[in-house]
Amino acid sequence: MMMALLPWYPWIKAFHVISIIAWMAAMFYLPRLFVYHCQVAAGSPESERFKIMERRLLRAIMTPAMLSSLFFGGLLAALPGVINWHSGWWHVKLLCLVGMFAFHGGCAKWRSAFARDANVHSERFYRMMNEVPTLLMIVIVIMVIVKPF
Repeated sequence: MMMALLPWYPWIKAFHVISIIAWMAAMFYLPRLFVYHCQVAAGSPESERFKIMERRLLRAIMTPAMLSSLFFGGLLAALPGVINWHSGWWHVKLLCLVGMFAFHGGCAKWRSAFARDANVHSERFYRMMNEVPTLLMIVIVIMVIVKPF
């Protein structure tokens, strides 16, 4: 079955990369919105606008992009010969990917708290969290492109 997808490998990889770019863009932007959201009063018109922006970003871009990244990445991983399952780089990449999913879940949780006007984190917290997907992405790209081990 998976052998039938081999001719489609370049297309699957292209859609995987497109999905990752969209997912990462949203993962970079949502915590930045949280930083700005911390700077306005709860219940203010600005706060309500941030709530709409955060919800739409998470639901319309970030989550669909994550799901399509997972789908196309899963297809790539299932293609024979694409991954040497005994290589160390694959395990590090997978661990970082679990971190990405956890961060995505954290963003959804933080967005929900903002939506209820129940945010407990500081602007500084979100500034620091904004760096997490960047660090994970750097490791993932190095593992996939360089394959250092």
